[in-house]
Amino acid sequence: MAAMDEALQRIFDRQGGVATSGQILAVTSRYEFEAVVKRKYVERIWQGVYCLGEPTDEMRLRGLDLACGTRIAVCLATAAALFGFDTEEPKELHVLNPPGHQLRPVDGLVVHRRDGAPLVSTGERRATTPAWTAVEVARGLRRPRALATLDAALRSKTVSRGELWRAAIEQAGRRGIVAVRDLLPLADPRAESPLESEARLAMIDGGLPSPELQFAVVDGNGEVRRLDFAWPDQRVAVEYDGVDWHSGPEAMRADRRRQSALMDVGWVVIPIVFEDVRHRAWDFVARIDHQLRHPRAA
Repeated sequence: MAAMDEALQRIFDRQGGVATSGQILAVTSRYEFEAVVKRKYVERIWQGVYCLGEPTDEMRLRGLDLACGTRIAVCLATAAALFGFDTEEPKELHVLNPPGHQLRPVDGLVVHRRDGAPLVSTGERRATTPAWTAVEVARGLRRPRALATLDAALRSKTVSRGELWRAAIEQAGRRGIVAVRDLLPLADPRAESPLESEARLAMIDGGLPSPELQFAVVDGNGEVRRLDFAWPDQRVAVEYDGVDWHSGPEAMRADRRRQSALMDVGWVVIPIVFEDVRHRAWDFVARIDHQLRHPRAA
């Protein structure tokens, strides 16, 4: 069995961690094949295709390459992940049907036809171009998540605003494109998380003036602070806390020290969390509006 294990290892190593059942059975018996599958030494990823160890998205794609005999191109969220701006993290892979093949969708795999969609090579994988990908992903999302995708695409530096506009023109007439075109002027690479993008859109939709993002302030301790959202003229800021910012006594004390240091230089900071953004946007927008309309004496 040790020699057979070595033969199996060579097959997987040669093919980037994947092999077909036929290739495996060429060097081992069916009984031994079933034994290594049962021990989770190899796992089935597609019909007749297995991977060595825990399957990753890249291994699953290599398995498709092996099954089809050609390199599969990706689109939508799978392409966005390659470019570093996927905000949705779906479980399914999104791929383009390869020319001359009829790849069928199965659980975990969505197959698309995108005749004429521009493609680019990224490493060993071809994908729809970053701008096309960002606009196409955004078209299928709710407005807050669409803005998060556009922000993330700009932040990744794989695409420019002009390229996004050209991609939006190329996809004219398709579902959701009007909403994407309306959001493009608001897209900002300084947004550091999807929830920050959602919060900013809630502020704008609520009638607030657009905030400055990642605004640097020297606080009362002489330390430079970057504020998530700021209206410098009124010295009002909002900070989004992705985790419970009162998760313990020390965290609470540190938060109070930061707040006090900003108050020392005349700033009011309004903290918001996930629930505020998703379920109580009108409330935190009203609190910001109140502070902006009633500035304090410096």
